[in-house]
Order: sequence, then C-alpha cells, then structure tokens
Amino acid sequence: MDSDYAAFESSLYTEFNDFCKKISAAYKDLQEELTPYRDDRYYRLAPMRLYTLSKRYFVLVFVVFFLCFGLTLFIGIAGPNVIEAKPYRSEASNSSKFGQYTLQSPVMSTYNQQLWLMCRIELDKTDESSFQNNFTMSVKIHGVSSDATVSYVDNKQHSRPRILSCAQKCDEIIVVHLGYLNYTQYNLDVRFENLNLLKYKLTAVTFTWKTYNPTFSQVEIWFRFVFVVLTFMVTCLFAHSLRKFSMRDWGIEQKWMSVLLPLLLLYNDPFFPLTFLVNSWFPGMLDDLFQSLFLCALLLFWLCVYHGIRVQGERKCMTFYLPKCLTVGLLWLASVTLGIWQTINELHDPTYQYRVDTGNFQGMKIFFLIVATLYILYLMFLVIRACSELRNMPYVESQLKDNPAFSMLNDSDDDVIYGSDYEEMPLQNGQAIRANYKEESDSD
Repeated sequence: MDSDYAAFESSLYTEFNDFCKKISAAYKDLQEELTPYRDDRYYRLAPMRLYTLSKRYFVLVFVVFFLCFGLTLFIGIAGPNVIEAKPYRSEASNSSKFGQYTLQSPVMSTYNQQLWLMCRIELDKTDESSFQNNFTMSVKIHGVSSDATVSYVDNKQHSRPRILSCAQKCDEIIVVHLGYLNYTQYNLDVRFENLNLLKYKLTAVTFTWKTYNPTFSQVEIWFRFVFVVLTFMVTCLFAHSLRKFSMRDWGIEQKWMSVLLPLLLLYNDPFFPLTFLVNSWFPGMLDDLFQSLFLCALLLFWLCVYHGIRVQGERKCMTFYLPKCLTVGLLWLASVTLGIWQTINELHDPTYQYRVDTGNFQGMKIFFLIVATLYILYLMFLVIRACSELRNMPYVESQLKDNPAFSMLNDSDDDVIYGSDYEEMPLQNGQAIRANYKEESDSD
C-alpha cells in the first residue's frame, strides 16, 4: 500500500515538474520573442516608412491630415445642433406657495439618448447684490410607455438639498438627469420647499427639457461607422505590412502601434448602435470604458517613447514599464471609478449630481488631480531629458543602434523601404536605393 502511494506521489511530482518546465520554456520563448536582439538588432529591425519619407511626402502627410481635420470641423459646425431644448415657463401666480409643479416631457425616442430637466428661478430683484439660499427639491418621476400606460420609474420620492445662487440673475439648476430613456415620455412632479423664505419675491420659474437632437444622433452613428471601418482597414494594412518580420524585430513604435490601433477601434465603439437598440445603461458605460482605455494607453505610449530615447538596449519590465503602468493605471482606475459611481447613483436617484453632491467625490477628485499632476511632471521630465539627449547625440554612429525612437535611422545596407522584399534584396541593390534616396533628399 505504501509502495503504491509512493509511486503515485512520484508520478504526480514528475508530471508537475514537467508542467513547470513547459511553462518556463514557454515564458522564455515569449521573452525571447519580445526582447530585441542585442548584437544584431541593428541589422534585423523591420524598416519604417516614416524614416524613408522625402520632404515633399512628409509635407503631403501633414497637408492631408489638416485637410481631413478641417473637413470634420466644417461638418461639425455646419451639421445639426447637438442638444435640442424645449422651455416651459411657469408664472408665480400659477404655482402654490411651496412651488409645486407638474411637468410633462416631449415625446421621445431612443435617438434622444438622454434627458435633462433644468430650471431657472426668477426673482423680483433690481439690485446687483449676490446671495445664496438653501432649499429642498423633491421630485417624483412617472414613465409613459408607447401604449400610453403610466408607471413609476421607481416607487419613491427623491429629495435633495440644493443651493440657490443669485447675482444679477439666478444660476440654472439641474433637476433630473436620465442617462438612458426607458419610456417615450416622462411626467414629473417637482416641489421646491423653503423658497417662500427668500427676501425677494418669486416671480417665475423657467423649466427647460434638454435631449440629444435625433438628427445629430443619426449623424453620429454614420460618423462612428465610417471611423470604425477606416480604423479596421488601417489596422489590417499595418498587420499585413509586418507579416514578414518577427515581433522581436519590431521597433518600439511598431509595437505600440499594434496596441493603439485595436484600442482606437474600440475607442470608436463598434457597439455604439446598441445604445439605440437596447434600453439599458450598459452600452453607454461600455463606450466610456473604451474611451478611457484608449486615452490612458496613449498616455502610457508617450511616457514609454520619450523614456525610450534615453534607454538603449533591453527595457526591463520592473524598471522601465512598471512605474509607468502604475501611474497611468491609477489615472485609469480613478476615471473609471468616477464614471461608474456617477452612473450607479443616477440609476438609483435621477436627481443625483456629482457637481452638487461633492461629499463622496471630493476624495476621489483630489486623488485624481494628484496622480494627474505627477504624470505631467514625469512626462515633462522625460521630454526635457530626451531633448538634451538628442542634442548631444550624433545623427549616425553605433550608439544609436539600440535607440528605440531612432532605431530605423541606422538601417543596414540591405534594408529597403517599408513593405518591400526585405529578406531577398541583395546588398548592391540596397546600397543603390540608399544612394538614390540621398540624392533625392539633397535635391529637395
């Protein structure tokens, strides 16, 4: 019995040892794949078209970029308004002394996306003195379905303390914000308490319903679709152009582009049409998550590239990537937490506003500002060090061969322009292309 148990234990230990060896071998292969060559990286890097552009093509790239940017800016200016508003004015004679109002929203569809109810209190005030007054706002929300049935959005009345700030006129107050529309119409019972204690007479209250313009929503769908298709095409072309080269031969820019392009695809949000097909908060939350992920990846890219100008050769994970990932990861975590917190609170209480209810958000906002300040200082430090490094660095000698930002300046003689037959072109043809390119650059 003991011998059988010992044999079983020995077999289990052998299998576990073999499994650990396979994991270790796989990790070494992956590390070797991701780590650039130390000795012959200078001769094996995948060429980049950026470093072989002549002056006229370089200028042409910027001209095309600014033309596209100007076109999108013109379409945005000449296109439909983003927000459409419908005001409703109630005179003081039509309201009770406690300020009770019954309001009905316009008929809406999913193309309206969100709903805001704003109000501005008007007082019989002729002087320019400013004051603040506390009051309580209570709201009940009823949803009207397409079949005209009325039901509570939730079975409770929401009460929130608000501050009325007035100078020449009173500031606008957000009464309700609905992040998604589950009904075609909403009926609201709004009550303002303690307004009768003001030293000025209440003359009127102007309510304004605000939603996204349905025409703008349709334009937004088409814009996002076009950019999703363009980003997908560019991503495929980029992957196709690097198909002949191992990942270990990619420069730092090419590796980062292989990460940023798929994230840009998510930034344009291929799931955006779900916002108009599903009455849920999830598509909007998904859109915010994708945007924050891409922006934080872009922040991380800037840190790595500027630091990579000084760090030559192998960039270790613990010393090179970990501090940057920690800084940007804290920014991403803070931004996502703020967005999720805001969405959850609005789902439970549509009268919740983070600009007003700052008690819970204050610590998170301070934390976000501190981390953002550290990031800016770190980035400025890396930019200054990189500029000083480039000023003291020759344009071509051997010390640039492992420089990640200028790795392609020192292509070997058999390197050719991006996308050509890198492995099969002989040495003499590579030298001829370099000589022709130098003459073309001098003539430009």
